[in-house]
Amino acid sequence: MAGYTDRREAGRILGDLVAEVIAGAPGSRRGARPRHAVGDEGPVTVLGLPRGGVPVAAEVARRLGATLDAIGVRKLGAPGQPEFALGAIATGGVRVLNTRAVERLGLAAEAIEAVAAREATELARRERVYREGRAPPPLAGRTVVLVDDGLATGATMVVAARAVRRAGPRRVIAALPVASPDGALAVRAEVDELVCPLMPPDFMAVGNYYRDFAPPTDDEVHALLRVAPPVR
Repeated sequence: MAGYTDRREAGRILGDLVAEVIAGAPGSRRGARPRHAVGDEGPVTVLGLPRGGVPVAAEVARRLGATLDAIGVRKLGAPGQPEFALGAIATGGVRVLNTRAVERLGLAAEAIEAVAAREATELARRERVYREGRAPPPLAGRTVVLVDDGLATGATMVVAARAVRRAGPRRVIAALPVASPDGALAVRAEVDELVCPLMPPDFMAVGNYYRDFAPPTDDEVHALLRVAPPVR
């Protein structure tokens, strides 16, 4: 099964492809270098979706010479089935619900609100840990690259894109090492560009496409963000 050694390798491959898109190079190829200098569109900010997306995003930001930060977003897992996504929430009150999944499970509104409240608490905790009091980076007029380590339903990336749109960016690019075809379709409708070199028609879980898929810790994510270049 094609895939990646770990998130760092995925980020290095993805960084080259995103650089091509930003430079306007047609026909992006896995591992190719851009024809022009990155940055023709002005300043670039790379936002990783915690936790797993941040190590990937760090490599993308390094390749682009861009600002790195994390975006506050949490999946809403079904009660008793946390890996089954009912939707997602993001900082600022943005919420996306998979109404089909909610109806399929027959969940009451109170159950969904309880899940959302719990995830909002965890979202606030992570932002305190990762940012250490720093304000979120300015996004207005910038090219924003949203990065995760992969997606199945696309709910978290969709809500992240909608949250970022509120800040008035010039362009929004979603970058993913691997995605399900259906998830990629949902995300493509929310962004200006989708960069994803691996979309297997028989997609399984994201972790199946990595040899090492150990979850990063809060400390590892915090360390990556601490050494990131400052906003330009």
